[in-house]
Amino acid sequence: MAEVVSLKELSIESIRLSLMNYQRVVILREKNADRYLPIWIGPAEADAIAVRLQDVSVARPLTHDLLKNTIEVLGGRVSHIIVSDLANDTFFARIMLEVNGQMVEIDSRPSDAIALAVRTAAPIYADESVLDRAGVVLDEEGQPQSASDLEGAGKPTDPAELERLGAFKDFIEGLDLSDFDQRKK
Repeated sequence: MAEVVSLKELSIESIRLSLMNYQRVVILREKNADRYLPIWIGPAEADAIAVRLQDVSVARPLTHDLLKNTIEVLGGRVSHIIVSDLANDTFFARIMLEVNGQMVEIDSRPSDAIALAVRTAAPIYADESVLDRAGVVLDEEGQPQSASDLEGAGKPTDPAELERLGAFKDFIEGLDLSDFDQRKK
């Protein structure tokens, strides 16, 4: 029997710089919820996403523009993207293309899939299991909590799970969220 996948639609909240290690992170927000999905991305991919989000004009097509143009010239359309898995602290994504009336699935890094999605206005989704493992909810003071912490309040936590999620906790605690409330207004 095939596994039923539950997808949640996300939007790009922001691209931030971690003060702890100066890596870039794209912050995706679950639509109609206060759960966020932070994904580390490279500087080139962060710039590619930001250029499009800020509607900056470039003289020549960037790599993701080239990919979009190629898909369109070949008669395809980006239907949506999915942040589909998280394994060993690495996120995985799929680009879903509609080509000749059929869906074609392309393996991708989330950063590249997101850069393509912003160029094609394609929706961004995440598998519920990814959000359950790596999603973050902000408390009343704007401090991050993992979604699994909220669901499992009062339950003992498996030490192996704590060790596996340690990198996410360190990263989230190192984010500068001081202007977060101001961006919402």
